[in-house]
Amino acid sequence: MHYKKWDVLLGWAVFLNALITYTLTMEPTVSFWDTGEYIATAAKLEVAHPPGAPLFQMIGAFFAFFAKDAEQIAFMVNYVSCLSSAFAVTFLFWTITHITRKLVLKEGEVTVISQAIIIFGSGLVGALSFTYSDSFWFNATETEVYAMASFIMALLIWLGLKWIDDLENPRANKWLLLICFISGLTFGIQFMGFLAIPSLVLMFYFKKYKKVTVKNFVLANLVAVAILFFVFKFSLTYVLKLFAWGEVFFVNQFGLPFNTGPL
Repeated sequence: MHYKKWDVLLGWAVFLNALITYTLTMEPTVSFWDTGEYIATAAKLEVAHPPGAPLFQMIGAFFAFFAKDAEQIAFMVNYVSCLSSAFAVTFLFWTITHITRKLVLKEGEVTVISQAIIIFGSGLVGALSFTYSDSFWFNATETEVYAMASFIMALLIWLGLKWIDDLENPRANKWLLLICFISGLTFGIQFMGFLAIPSLVLMFYFKKYKKVTVKNFVLANLVAVAILFFVFKFSLTYVLKLFAWGEVFFVNQFGLPFNTGPL
């Protein structure tokens, strides 16, 4: 059977189902909590509450351009969460089918119909359950950063699986570079996306170490936490401090224009 063809088709079917569901139930205007602030700051490209979500707001501003009038701005910015959540569900489906296929099939074995039903059935159950889960559905219908952060997490896990499968290839690091780039984008959305990092480290560990012991498993987890801490604490805190120092130094000492420091 054409496994890859059906995997792609069912993935996009899950996407359309989620997108239609979230579009039909989406908030037509502002809802509670931070949504009003995010809609306003996205539409006007202003600064939201710390630590901010500049990439999220730039994407929201792009969608706001398609509003026919001011009353439609909130609707269009809300649609960012609909799309993000639909993509998150889609990559979850492909992640489940990817992992389930490894469990069902032996290496080099061709997929038969009975096995495909198990693989695709697992993906559909997992993806659709996530689609209609209460918290995720709620965030998918309003302007909040959590929908896009969920999409980033789902994308990073899927990319991690691609990287691990291609690990023996000399050009496998192209996946790792893309993972690093997507992780960097997380700074401009919501830090929840960094939670995918420990999973990526453990993927590498289980691929490289065929024999799992308590010692190397604990060590792998410590390394995963250390990398997460380094990316979150060092890259975020100290890089931003460097930008702040550069801004004060170049503006005050050399009389350069504002915003020179981050450049």
